[in-house]
Amino acid sequence: MSRLILLNKPYGVLSQFTGGKDGVEDTLAHLVDVPGVYPAGRLDKDSEGLLLLTDDGRLQSRIAEPRYKMAKTYLVQVEGDAGDEALEKLARGVELKDGMTRPARAKRIDPPAVWDRDPPVRFRKSVPDSWIALEITEGRNRQVRRMTAAVGLPTLRLIRWRIGDWSVDGLKPGEWRSVNV
Repeated sequence: MSRLILLNKPYGVLSQFTGGKDGVEDTLAHLVDVPGVYPAGRLDKDSEGLLLLTDDGRLQSRIAEPRYKMAKTYLVQVEGDAGDEALEKLARGVELKDGMTRPARAKRIDPPAVWDRDPPVRFRKSVPDSWIALEITEGRNRQVRRMTAAVGLPTLRLIRWRIGDWSVDGLKPGEWRSVNV
């Protein structure tokens, strides 16, 4: 049976078990002491949320490879007011330097009840922010950040909430649990 671990990757942690800058940067090795598992996909150091780890190469490929179009849902705090026009552009797909994105599901949401981030997102009285839920079926490098910037809404905080049927719900930053697959 394949092993699958759902990890709530904290802000500032690299999505790898080794490396890091001069051994000072946090890696997954500081959080998960399970031999033989590897990330199925990545989250940038400055992104948080669900990271799946597995010991099964076929499962890893099915999760991470864009050709399988596994849906990934992100909760995104953006700078500015996420209005209908920006959400419609995200839903249709946006032009990035590496080509057009696939259509996405995008909706404005109330600020979610999530953990505090350390360090906190900067707050500016003169600049509004808003939250959107964005579901994509691709996995380009920094895609969500590039998509929101392309519609005039720079990302302030990015949390991957769901991949396929798996969710980070109920896991605090740095916590993980095994599930049967």
